[in-house]
Amino acid sequence: MLHPRRSAQYVLLCDLCEAAPVQSHCERCNINLCKACVGEHLSDTSKRHNVVSYLHRESTRNYSKCPKHADEHCKHYCEKCDIPICITCVSAGKHKGHDISDVLEKLSSKTQSLQEDLEELETRIYPRYEKMASDIQTDKAQLETNYGKLTRAADQQEKILHREITAIVNQRKYDIREKKNKHLSTLNRNTDEITQKMTEIKQIMSDLKSVLESNDISFTSTYKSRNSEFRTLPPKVRITLPSFSPQKINKDQLNEMFGSVTSLSITTEEQDDTMKSPEAVSSPPVKPLLDEPRLVATTNTEYRPLFSVRCLSDEQIWTCGDSKIMKLLDLQGKLLTSIQTESRYRPEDIAVTRDGNLVYTDFENKTVNIVKNKQIRTVIRLQGWAPLNVCSTTSNDLLVTMINDNETQSKVVRYSDSIETQTIQFDDQGRSLYSYGNYTKYINENRNLDICVADYWSSAVVVVNQSGKLRFRYTGHISNTEKSFDPVGITTDSQSHILTADFRNHRIHILDQDGQFLRYIQNCHLRDPHGVCVDTRDNFFVVELDTGKVKKIQ
Repeated sequence: MLHPRRSAQYVLLCDLCEAAPVQSHCERCNINLCKACVGEHLSDTSKRHNVVSYLHRESTRNYSKCPKHADEHCKHYCEKCDIPICITCVSAGKHKGHDISDVLEKLSSKTQSLQEDLEELETRIYPRYEKMASDIQTDKAQLETNYGKLTRAADQQEKILHREITAIVNQRKYDIREKKNKHLSTLNRNTDEITQKMTEIKQIMSDLKSVLESNDISFTSTYKSRNSEFRTLPPKVRITLPSFSPQKINKDQLNEMFGSVTSLSITTEEQDDTMKSPEAVSSPPVKPLLDEPRLVATTNTEYRPLFSVRCLSDEQIWTCGDSKIMKLLDLQGKLLTSIQTESRYRPEDIAVTRDGNLVYTDFENKTVNIVKNKQIRTVIRLQGWAPLNVCSTTSNDLLVTMINDNETQSKVVRYSDSIETQTIQFDDQGRSLYSYGNYTKYINENRNLDICVADYWSSAVVVVNQSGKLRFRYTGHISNTEKSFDPVGITTDSQSHILTADFRNHRIHILDQDGQFLRYIQNCHLRDPHGVCVDTRDNFFVVELDTGKVKKIQ
């Protein structure tokens, strides 16, 4: 407070009388005293005191009272017990052998750590959350605009279909009018012919009456009968009315013709790198291909032959071959678990869902099955068709390649929760996108949601967009002149590269998302590469059909 006689100066007053300036300080009671009040304070003999000059006092602003010794302040810190303690606690023996430090030094260290945390929260972490929240608000604000575009696209398609239907209806009405006019014209001609005959007959009848009434031999002798001419009636025209045969509306075809709205793809992007300390280095967004691929691991599966591999994690792989048993292995080849197909036929192909469940196709049994907690459940049962290969999409749908029983048709079908939601079979000219042979058609969804099929029988990689419209066919690189291009397994990485196994040429083709050839993988001693996949770090896994080995390539 301001001193009454020194109006421009602040003066610290005694804590007891609150009137006289401070001259002393009791370190044990942490109280400021004037000269007159020192004696009164020391008269309290219920506790010990240590009164010193105020100028020579120790700073006690950060000392707390000891919970076990009320007269003491905690001026020390037990590192092992991680608590502040007083001098009596130190001498009491409970903390004997423990590292003891000065409480103010410990406070300073912890304060520095807290200050760093606060600074990081204020300058790095919280602003990122703010930006994420702002981005979400921006996305929400754009919802009406973006979905409005979809609605307008549907309205435009509706107008186009209405226009086409109106044109078709008008054409049919024109055809009906033409047929009606032709019908009427035919009837009019027939009427004219009959009317003419009737006129002639009436004239003859009148002439005959006149001859008979005249009783004149000259008229009678000149009369020539025409009755035989009129006994044969003109041909009767029979006209069958045309009919209208409306086709039964196939709602599925109508839906397909109108167009479809793709599935809402909801994915999460790990943002741990944004939460690292300032010293941490984040990974670059684009991962360039290595100049030379490196073989980093080889796993022996004991299958002969070996068909497919799928990553459950970066260290565990599901495999299947010419056996009814599917194996989960680590990269050293140790068997972690095995599953036997329900039908006891070998699986045609396997996949792993986003939830980590195993999926397999059973060609002989015409089923697609999911394995959860080692329990097998049939999720798709086909009739007239048999499943070949399968993959799980980012939206946790299943894409299945299949052929019909007499091997004259093939297609890709999307299933959401066991319900068929999309069929991909023909291009815009009505030609089949895929070959009909009973050969592998490995399938994978790219990060840009393109659907990529390695069609072995047609020697092509066929890529359509998420709506099923053909984007491109890749039929091999110009340098691939020694043998035909025989694509088998196919997969994609985080950069939307497409990687496919060229079986007879013992190498891997790497394409960009638009089908442009980038390079080969061919220096890792590959033999008859078949099924392929990538892990979360874009490490490439490829199976060798005859050796039964899985090779991990970086």
